[in-house]
Amino acid sequence: MIQLSLESRKALVTGAGRGIGEEIARTLAQQGAHVVCVSRTAANCERVAQSIHDQGGSAEAMAVDVTDRVAVKGACEDMLSRLGGIDILINNAGITRDALTIRMSHEDWDDVIQTNLTSAFLWTKSLLYAMVQKRWGRIISISSVIGKIGNAGQANYAAAKAGLIGFTKSVAREVASRGVCVNAIAPGFIETDMTRSIHEKWAAEFIKMIPMKRIGSVRDIASLTAFLCSDAAAYMTGQVLTVDGGMTM
Repeated sequence: MIQLSLESRKALVTGAGRGIGEEIARTLAQQGAHVVCVSRTAANCERVAQSIHDQGGSAEAMAVDVTDRVAVKGACEDMLSRLGGIDILINNAGITRDALTIRMSHEDWDDVIQTNLTSAFLWTKSLLYAMVQKRWGRIISISSVIGKIGNAGQANYAAAKAGLIGFTKSVAREVASRGVCVNAIAPGFIETDMTRSIHEKWAAEFIKMIPMKRIGSVRDIASLTAFLCSDAAAYMTGQVLTVDGGMTM
């Protein structure tokens, strides 16, 4: 029988304080996983973890700067000791610092690459060996259609999200024989705090490019994530699944 439940699994979600990460954390908890909600801002991840508790789920908050390699390593060592490891890693943390390349500052380039790409390497490196030892694990990185098609004014973001795709495929090849599945999801235009800040005029232009003629929801991404975390997806690895209403088909 296909097993969709995540009972007894321990999951860690970066960028879990809001948006897609928050919905993923809630969904994994609903499926029975104990979820470690990671966010740079303590108040955000604590709010999400408490909300999961209030709804009968199991979760804890962990305030960590995902770009701080020492902090990430320390957090992972704590979980390996206290929880016995992490079965599911969701690399979701991400920011934008948009500007045309000719005007983009070195700081804005570095901040986006560090947060959106390097952080995935830091968490994966620290947690992967325990998954390999157990011969079971799921690593899912939240990329973007922008990493596949590019976008003017987002060279840093596109580079980071494209990097996640290459990172995913490489790690997947390294651990496929050890029962660890490594995949990526490339969302299109999803309604979050980040996209709500886009001017109505530009939002309307985006929708014109989407055959389904609507913006996606965080639930669309979280549902697919939960499936990829389950035993039902045990023969899927190294894949990039696009969820964009047909925008890039």
